[in-house]
Amino acid sequence: MKLIRDDLAVRARLLPPTDDGFLLLAAEAGRWFGHLPSAHTALAARLLDIAATVEAREATVFRAFLRAPGEGDELLTARGLHPARYDVVVLFRTATVDDALALRASAGYRELAETARAGSRRTHEVVASNAARLGDVDHGPNHVFLFNYFYADDRDTLLKVWEYTAGWFQQKTSLPNSALMRPLDGEPADYGIINHGSWPTLPTFLPSLLFRPSFRSFVLANFKANGIAAQPIVYRRMRRQNR
Repeated sequence: MKLIRDDLAVRARLLPPTDDGFLLLAAEAGRWFGHLPSAHTALAARLLDIAATVEAREATVFRAFLRAPGEGDELLTARGLHPARYDVVVLFRTATVDDALALRASAGYRELAETARAGSRRTHEVVASNAARLGDVDHGPNHVFLFNYFYADDRDTLLKVWEYTAGWFQQKTSLPNSALMRPLDGEPADYGIINHGSWPTLPTFLPSLLFRPSFRSFVLANFKANGIAAQPIVYRRMRRQNR
C-alpha cells in the first residue's frame, strides 16, 4: 500500500463487524446527464411495492440524485468493466449471510429481480458479508445515503486504503456510520467492496467533496496511487405514499 500525504493519515475508528448478511440489487434504469440522473422513478416505485412483501430484517429502496467525484475510469476501462451508474438500489439486510442466500432464492425476491431486469439496461446483484463498519447505517427518512462501488485488483490493499480514507470522512465530514459490504466468494467481482453510509443532511458532507483540497490530494490521490476505482453515488430513500 502506498500512502500519499501521510500527515493526513488517520485510520477510521471502527466497530467490530456484525454477522449481518446483505443482498443488494442495483439497477441502471434512467439516463445520466453528467453527474445528475434523469428523474426516473417508475421502476423504483414498483420495486418499493414488491420489496414491502419480501420478509427480511430490513428492506430499503434508494433512488440516485447525484454522482459524486470519484476515481478510476481508466482502470475500469482497462479491466473491461462498465462504470457504476446505478440510479435505483434495493438493499436487504438479514441476520446472517445464510439468510441472505436463502432470501435470494425466495419467490418474492425473484419477482423483484425480474422486475428490475425488465425495467433497466443493466443490473448488479450480490450477496455480501459485513467486512467492517463505522456503525449501523441510519436509514432515517430524511437522510442522504452513499453507495461507493470500489474495484481494485488487490482487495486486501483496497481494504487497507479504505480504512484511511474512511478516517478522513470521519474527521472532515463527521460521517456517523458506514457498513462495508464484501461480496461472498463466487459472487460477481465487479466491485471488491461496496461501502454504504449515511449523513443526516446533504450540507454535512457535500461541500467537503467539492471544495476541500484534501479530498483530492489525500482521498482521490490514494485511490489512484493504489490502483483503486471509487465510484460514489448519493441517493435518497424511497418511501411509500399514502393511498
